[in-house]
Amino acid sequence: MIIQPGIAKANMGVSREDVTFEDHPLNPNPDSRWNTYFKDNEVLLQIDKDVRRLCPDISFFQRATEYPCLLILDPQNEFETLRKRVEQTTLKSQTVARNRSGVTNMSSPHKNAAPSSVNEYQVLPNGCEAHWEVVERILFIYAKLNPGIAYVQGMNEIVGPLYYTFATDPNSEWKEHAEADTFFCFTNLMAEIRDNFIKSLDDSQCGITYKMEKVYSTLKDKDMELYLKLQEQNIKPQFFAFRWLTLLLSQEFLLPDVIRIWDSLFADNSRFDFLLLVCCAMLILIREHLLEGDFTVNMRLLQDYPITDVCQILQKAKELQDSQ
Repeated sequence: MIIQPGIAKANMGVSREDVTFEDHPLNPNPDSRWNTYFKDNEVLLQIDKDVRRLCPDISFFQRATEYPCLLILDPQNEFETLRKRVEQTTLKSQTVARNRSGVTNMSSPHKNAAPSSVNEYQVLPNGCEAHWEVVERILFIYAKLNPGIAYVQGMNEIVGPLYYTFATDPNSEWKEHAEADTFFCFTNLMAEIRDNFIKSLDDSQCGITYKMEKVYSTLKDKDMELYLKLQEQNIKPQFFAFRWLTLLLSQEFLLPDVIRIWDSLFADNSRFDFLLLVCCAMLILIREHLLEGDFTVNMRLLQDYPITDVCQILQKAKELQDSQ
C-alpha cells in the first residue's frame, strides 16, 4: 500500500513493471494505480506535516526506533520510505489542508514549539527510522484502509499517545511490536470516535456539535452561575470544546498527563460520557477566574487551559459522575 506501483524486489531479478502501455504516470483513468498513487500523495503530505510536529515538548518522536521496518529499509529492495516520498513530491501542502474545526485551531498554544521547516530536523542515517515515521506509516495505512474518512487533521494527536505508550514499554518483547499494537488500538479507538471527524455528521445526534452542546447542558445542571456567565459573554462551546472532545484532551496537557487522563477514560465503560464530565470539571475548577474575567481573558483561559493537576480534574469529574 505504500510503495510505487509495480516496484519489485531487485534481488528477485524481476524487471520493473510500473510503466506499461496500459498504465503509466499520466494515465487519467480512475482505476489507474498511478492515479491512486498521486492522490495518496496529497493525503501523505498532510500526515507528514502533522506528525513531524507531534509532541514538540519531548524529543521522543524525533529519535530513532529500535525496531524499524526492515522490509522497507532493506537496501536489497527498491522500496522508498514515506519520508523520501514526501521529499520527492512537488505538491504544495497548502492545497491539502483538511482542518475540521472551521472555528478554532486544532493546536494548543503551548504545543506549537515544533520546527517550522523540514530542514530543521536531524537527518537520521540510512537504515534508521524515527518514531514519527512509524506514526506516519500507521496513519497513512489507516487512511488507505478507510477511504470514507481517510485522514483528518488531529488524528496524529490521537495516535501519538498510544504509540508512545507501546514504544516505551519496559518489556522489549512487547516493545518490538509497538507499531502493530498501536495500529490495532488506534483502529478500534477510531471506530468509537470517528463520527467526530466526519463533517457531514456534525449536527447529527452522534456528531461533535451535539457533544459540545452536551458539555454546556451538563454545566447548566452542575453550575448554573458559571453557565449563565459563559452564555452572557457569548462564549460558545465550539471555541474550546471542539478541540477538547475531538482530540480527547491530548492538546491541553503534556503527554504524561494525557496518558493519565486516558487511563481513567478508557477504564470507564461509559468513557465518552465520562469525557463530557471531565470537560465540565475543567470549567468548574477555573470558575472563579471565568466569573471574574471578560471575554478576551476567558477565551485565553479556555484555549490555553491553566490547571496541570489532572488528578484534581479527574477527581472532580468523578464527583460529578457520582452526583448524577
